[in-house]
Formats: sequence, structure tokens, C-alpha cells
Amino acid sequence: MTDLRTFAVALGAVLTALCALPARAAVVCTVIADAHTGSVLVNEGRCEDRVTPASTFKIALAAMGYDSGFLRDAGNPVLPFRPGYPDWGGDAWRRPTAPAAWMRHSVVWYSQQITRELGVEKLRGYGRSFAYGNADFSGDAGKNNALERAWISSSLTISPVEQTVFLRRLITGQLPISRDATARTMAIVESSEISDGWRISGKTGSAYPRKADGTFDRARMWGWYVGWASKGDVTLVFARLAQDDKREKRSAGLRAREALLAQWSALAMRAGR
Repeated sequence: MTDLRTFAVALGAVLTALCALPARAAVVCTVIADAHTGSVLVNEGRCEDRVTPASTFKIALAAMGYDSGFLRDAGNPVLPFRPGYPDWGGDAWRRPTAPAAWMRHSVVWYSQQITRELGVEKLRGYGRSFAYGNADFSGDAGKNNALERAWISSSLTISPVEQTVFLRRLITGQLPISRDATARTMAIVESSEISDGWRISGKTGSAYPRKADGTFDRARMWGWYVGWASKGDVTLVFARLAQDDKREKRSAGLRAREALLAQWSALAMRAGR
């Protein structure tokens, strides 16, 4: 009886610990490529499937904004928050915002000010010249909302492989934008050092897919984390796409980032780096 009681206590402790672990979405794709050669080093999952880029589009939008001259540097322009703007991101969204804070806090309304300044035709032109997925900035059919949300569960879609190709062109200076625009875009992408000497810069993104009736499927959130990682003279570009199978409280993008960072050393070894 004592052995059974001990076993039950131990089992309960294990189950409690498992329940305390952060929820993880199922990995749809992990792709890693050499930024200098373009060689794909890791390609696991459905990496050719296109889905909404969600907030990962901010990297491309920053490049467009800096190249057009609307964005000037990390601190300018500072745009005011106005009543009626999207504010579900909390206090960080309800204040005057500059480009660095826009990227760090993923402020949707700031993105909308850039897209409105550029207009659909310029967005489409940049999207095509960047080879950014399907470059479709039409928005939801019949809703005239292209400049508000074409990149969020709408018309614009991109695959993980296309994300890495775009990122490689960005960081190697191959996009058809100015050198200053490239440098200023890269400077505002959030960067951190992790174990083994790697510095990783990247952007998360989260959005719901659409059901057949056009409503959001809130149990199947997409989570992106895309960017580049450098160590010594090695630079890799990467894209991680995950998807939930049940409704979760935390964004799938943040969880995708946490999972990839925790796995990065092993992934880099598998990539031969």
C-alpha cells in the first residue's frame, strides 16, 4: 500500500509539472538557409505552403517605409495614437510610437499609417520586387480593407521558404531598395544573444486562419518566428511556422519564438553550423 501511495504521489507530481509547461503549437515547418550561399540546410515540414504573414510582414513593411522616405530612422517619425485605432495590444499601443517601438511591440495601427501613406499600388510594386509571397494587397473581397489588414488573415500570403528567400535578399543587400533603407530596417528588428555565441534577430507573427464561412478559427492560430542568426562569419536565415490545435491564451508567435530559441543550438548543429 505504501508503494502504491508513493507511486501515486510521484505520478501526481509529474502530471502537475507537465501541466505547468507552456502550451506548444504543432510545428508546421522549420527552414534554415545559409544567408551567403542560399543553400537550404534544414527543411522540415510543409515549407512551401503559403499562409498569412501576420506581423512578420513588418520587416518587409519597414523596408518599404524606409525606402519611400516615410520612415526616417529608429526614432522618427513619432506618430500619435488616436481614439479608434486598434489597441488590443495593451498600453504599448496606446501611446505615441516611433519605428523601433512599432517593431518591438508589433503595433498594428502604426503599420496601417505606413500602408496608407504608400497606397495599394506602391505596396503591390514593392511586394512583387521583393518576391514577397503572392504580393496580393487586395484585402478581403468586397470590404475595401486592403490598407488595414491585407497582411492579417487576408489576401497576402507567403510560405516559410519564401520568407527565408526574402530575408536573405534583405540582409545581403539584394533587395531593390537603398542601402540606408536596408541598414535601418535591420537595425529595428529585435535582436538577442543566446547560448553558444549566436545572435538572433527576428520577428514574431500570430493570426487566425479563416473558416469556410469567413469567420476566424480561433482554435487554430498560426504562429511565426522569422529572422536571421549570426555567429562569427556565419549567418543563417530561418523561418518557423507553427499552428495550434486548440484555443490558447498566449499568442502562437511568441510561443514559436520561445520554442525555436530553446532548440536553436541543436538546429544549428543539424544545419552543420
